[in-house]
Amino acid sequence: MFQDYLSFCIDNLRSRKLRSYLTLLGIFIGIAAVVSLISLGQGLRSGVSSQFGFLGPDLIRVNIGSSLAPPGTTVVANPLTQSDVDGIDNIAGVRMVAGRLAHPGNLRFNDRIVFGIALSMPDGEDRGEIEEAIGYEVAKGRLLRDGDSNSVVVGSAVAEEDSFGKEILPGAKVEIEGKAFTVVGVLKSKGSFLFDGSIVLNEEPMRDLFDTPQDQYDMIAIRAEDKDEAEEVRDSIERFLRKERDVNEGEEDFDVETAAAAVENINSILLGINIFVVIIASISLVVGGIGILNTMYTSVLERTKEIGIMKSIGARNSSIFLLFFLESGLLGIVGGIVGVVIGVIGASSMAALGGLALGSDLIQAEFSFGLIFGALLFSFVIGVVFGITPAMQAAKLSPVDALRSGK
Repeated sequence: MFQDYLSFCIDNLRSRKLRSYLTLLGIFIGIAAVVSLISLGQGLRSGVSSQFGFLGPDLIRVNIGSSLAPPGTTVVANPLTQSDVDGIDNIAGVRMVAGRLAHPGNLRFNDRIVFGIALSMPDGEDRGEIEEAIGYEVAKGRLLRDGDSNSVVVGSAVAEEDSFGKEILPGAKVEIEGKAFTVVGVLKSKGSFLFDGSIVLNEEPMRDLFDTPQDQYDMIAIRAEDKDEAEEVRDSIERFLRKERDVNEGEEDFDVETAAAAVENINSILLGINIFVVIIASISLVVGGIGILNTMYTSVLERTKEIGIMKSIGARNSSIFLLFFLESGLLGIVGGIVGVVIGVIGASSMAALGGLALGSDLIQAEFSFGLIFGALLFSFVIGVVFGITPAMQAAKLSPVDALRSGK
């Protein structure tokens, strides 16, 4: 019986191809927009999370200004100092603390120049702690050692042939801000442009290179003794710096953040943007639903005589209601299927173009069963919700009145 109803509905839609297509237009545009935007948003969140995934859960960073700003790009009015480093070292729960420098600069190799961020490494035991916490490992060559004054380690992305037309290998001579250095190692890739695009020098050579005052740091790296207590340590550091720098809560000129919190904050921002954009895209779904409502009302008017004939030969009100209800639901689900296909193709294409433009896989489309099923279910619900009223109107028609008014 249900197959007969479904077949009847399909035949009715086929008999009004143009109207059915125009009705579907609003549905599949809305579904395509929702699927593509959500998949790109999910992919971007995963990509951003992977950029910070190499950071240990016990790692805390202090820097001037917003934690979302790239290191070394903030104009520093009140820089971090060795006094801040020494004070943080005395806080309970701190395993290691080290000041680090971060500065934008240019690297020249094979007569080509690439701009990136240079990072410093401290001497002594702190070097090993940072290497372990961040996961510094070399694919080729070696890591920096104490006393390396004219040596540098580069990230895997920097060393790639695509950057300079020639691969950078250990022993190669490069220039940073016009000064010659020898590459002693190439870092293993972490899948993060923040890590893979870095240039690492020892602290003193970097101070000389960028003329940085001896007592000044761009950021402070802290490692907590227990990763489960990283948030408590973070709070203690924040209280200390507020007192040390004489600022009130909420007026801080610095930021203290754990690696996990940084990822969570960025994901929250991306989620908020994604929800806002999806709400805007959903407006077209409402427009599509109104199109279904209009189409079904028109269908009832056009088929009044047909409804009268069906009732006169014994069709029940429930059967008439089911016919029109299924027809509106069919419009919704077909629009949803088309929209999902267009959304998947569109999101994949945009992710591929974004990857080519950026030269990384930060922009990606991530599709899930829940997203696809939810989009199809939502399109069906839109169809049946906007089709209920016309279906009820059709079911309530008197067979005598329907036959009399039908053309």
